[in-house]
Amino acid sequence: MEQRIERVGVREGYDRWSATYDATPNPVVALDARVTLDRLAAKAGERVLDAGCGTGRNLARLVAAGARCTGIDFSEGMLGVARARFPELDLRQADLHAPLPFADASFDAVLCALIAEHLNELDPCLAECRRVLVPGGRLSFSVYHPRMAEAGKEANFEQDGVEYRLGAVRHSLDDYRAAFERAGWRDAQFEEHVGDEELARALPIARRYVGFPLLLTVLARR
Repeated sequence: MEQRIERVGVREGYDRWSATYDATPNPVVALDARVTLDRLAAKAGERVLDAGCGTGRNLARLVAAGARCTGIDFSEGMLGVARARFPELDLRQADLHAPLPFADASFDAVLCALIAEHLNELDPCLAECRRVLVPGGRLSFSVYHPRMAEAGKEANFEQDGVEYRLGAVRHSLDDYRAAFERAGWRDAQFEEHVGDEELARALPIARRYVGFPLLLTVLARR
């Protein structure tokens, strides 16, 4: 019998997925964990916003670095997991298509990891991330590489014999470059990351992606 496939909206999908998200093997998430936080290089005492914090997978390292962390996410299900892990943190529901619930210059750094495939428009998110940063503050941004969407890859998970697919908005590398320029970011450094042997050793299902572009990261300053 073929597995049943069901398409769901992003919010519903992540609400459903939240209980098992951290246990789901994902080569892009694993590579992102290795790269994007290192690019952010959070320091003790810095005010850091995790924009799209999900279950809080990145918050542990930020807290361990001594950063003063705030997190936002679209999914209350994902936030429920994060709040259970970090009850002391300010974790709020927010939509990255809309104005963020923070004053100008509230943060020294922003992390925005693996959410852009769910953004119909890039400009509101990039403009708001810039607005809430202090002058000279930095953004560490990452997204599924555009080649992944071109290949038909999208966020998906299995639950009770059903494969749920959440879709992926197709933004090109040129789209990202243009959006960062429109938002007024300075010194935007784009890096493309392919699957490698280190990733394949850590996560055997990533073997098929060795040499394939998996992740796009951007480090930029306000």
